[in-house]
Amino acid sequence: MFSKILIANRGEIACRVIKTAKRMGIATVAVYSDADARAPFVRMADEAVHIGPAPAAESYLIADKIIAACKQTGAEAVHPGYGFLSERASFVEALAKENITFIGPPTGAIAAMGDKIESKKLAREAGVNVVPGFVGEIRDTEHAVEISNDIGYPVMMKASAGGGGKGMRLAYSEKDVREGFEATKREGLNSFGDDRVFIEKFIENPRHIEIQILGDKHGNIIYLNERECSIQRRHQKVVEEAPSPFVTPKMRKAMGEQCVALARAVDYHSAGTVELIVSGADKTGESFYFLEMNTRLQVEHPVTEAITGVDLVEQMIRVAAGEKLEITQDDVKIDGWAIENRVYAEDPYRGFLPSTGRLVHYQPPVEPWADDGAENGRRGVDGIRVDDGVFEGGEVSMFYDPMIAKLVTWGETRDEAADLQVQALDAFRIEGLGHNIDFLSAIMQHPRFRSGELTTGFIAEEYPEGFEGAPASDELKRVLAAVGGVIATADADRARRIDQQLNGDEYAPGDWTIRIGASEEGSSTHEVRLEENALTVDGEQVTIEMQYTPGQRMTDVALFDNGADEDAEPRETYTFQLAPSRTGYAITTRGATHHLRILQTRIAHLAGHMIEKEPPDLSKMLICPMPGLLVKLHVAEGEEVQPGQPLATVEAMKMENILRAEKQAVVGKINAGEGDSLAVDEVILELE
Repeated sequence: MFSKILIANRGEIACRVIKTAKRMGIATVAVYSDADARAPFVRMADEAVHIGPAPAAESYLIADKIIAACKQTGAEAVHPGYGFLSERASFVEALAKENITFIGPPTGAIAAMGDKIESKKLAREAGVNVVPGFVGEIRDTEHAVEISNDIGYPVMMKASAGGGGKGMRLAYSEKDVREGFEATKREGLNSFGDDRVFIEKFIENPRHIEIQILGDKHGNIIYLNERECSIQRRHQKVVEEAPSPFVTPKMRKAMGEQCVALARAVDYHSAGTVELIVSGADKTGESFYFLEMNTRLQVEHPVTEAITGVDLVEQMIRVAAGEKLEITQDDVKIDGWAIENRVYAEDPYRGFLPSTGRLVHYQPPVEPWADDGAENGRRGVDGIRVDDGVFEGGEVSMFYDPMIAKLVTWGETRDEAADLQVQALDAFRIEGLGHNIDFLSAIMQHPRFRSGELTTGFIAEEYPEGFEGAPASDELKRVLAAVGGVIATADADRARRIDQQLNGDEYAPGDWTIRIGASEEGSSTHEVRLEENALTVDGEQVTIEMQYTPGQRMTDVALFDNGADEDAEPRETYTFQLAPSRTGYAITTRGATHHLRILQTRIAHLAGHMIEKEPPDLSKMLICPMPGLLVKLHVAEGEEVQPGQPLATVEAMKMENILRAEKQAVVGKINAGEGDSLAVDEVILELE
């Protein structure tokens, strides 16, 4: 076994590898860029080596710097995590020349599976179902149009070396191909140094299901069941679960055996994942097709660990050290259900735009996962596991992936795991930047998610106009109003105790008029009355239990049936996050932020006489929706534009975002030039 390994990665995956290595008695070395000098993974490792500036192309992607760090520290092996150099065959070859072990698959497997065109040919030869498409070299846009017309729309254009949702475009028409082909090539070249593109049939109503593979250097290969990863946005996974609610035992066996055959065809060892696209319309489960093979650890590996009990990082290390697998296919079971949500620094209320910045407050629902080796320890604390690599006061940088944490829950059933997600997301406190916690909670509560009827179009189909928060039930609104009344009374009681006041109120008020909603439109108004032994909302009694001290930012609330015994279990429990506003509170719970305007009932009628401030008219301005780089201006001053016409392309988080005209207009003043770094809400151009 190795005595010291280096982790050629950062963030939560570096933390995760370090924890398991320490449990195994292996010393660890971290490498870090300027942006990560204070990151948790640097502090956790036994040694740390600085490898360059913040951009990955100048630090984490330079193989020579990783090898130099190995020599400097005496590290015998390198774990690459995921992303960066994890699937680069040349890196593995360079390590081998220096007698440094790569904790991952052999060079040949990485090279074969890393090229999407070659991997499809290999899959076909190995007897794996493949999607109809064109896997040769595409000469130019006209050739791409010809191929797409032959296959039949819709088609997917993909960068051959792509991954992580980058370098992909869906085309429903010839126009889409003409507009997107060159952009796909550019993204492939910029992100992966390879501008080759292939085109294949897009499976409608598709489900994204993947099989976890694990093999050793002695010819033993097994599959550790499947993961359902259908809920995606822009081809980036958002929710993952294991097992899949769609997969039957027969289907699982067929998928698993085909994926093992593919792995065996390239002499695979270590952990790997074969991604499949499955037709959700075919209930026989026979319409599944090879998509790609990821020759590395997946982001979503914890859900497989939770239901199988297998530590994938530990197995990768043991396999790399030459050990045989101690488990056989017959040993692989399914115990319960696990769901993972990716907590991202992105604002779902603003079209999921990246939201980099400082974590002013960061408080996960449980302590970050610690690999203590305990039985079922991979399920975290009471079924809640948080894998993260950030800290309060730290920064989510524009240079890397915007992931803040992974929230994993385990339950005996799928509904139990989903309920635990809602509970944990409510208690996840993040302030200082936009995040997607409300959105994740809304998905967990969505009837379609609970039914298991998932496709990769779930988000686009269920939130076609964007995300505005999960809808609140009438019961939740009554609880919100009741809590608002309790908080307002407690705050008023504290305020009246301040000495030397002129009004000299002897008692805090107990009658409140509470409007739930940011504006009159779509809001609801409730009359709340607090008496010595009763709390009523709109004349109906509401029985809640909560502890609140003025200034508190989070409180747990239990709702009971009226007249319930003292020992009765609550009908529902909530965690409310509280943010004071000028006239009340913003309360976040159950996938939405609810704005409460709280006024004493005796003066509430006066609010109707207040003048509302009109927001400025921004309809004639093209505003940069996120921090990024202005890659291309598609128009010039004085040019007439039509609805849907591209105006500018902004690159953020290595993704190109095309900003389009919303109406017919003439371009007036242009305020930014190609190559400029833009701040969020910066005006790119003005329309007349």
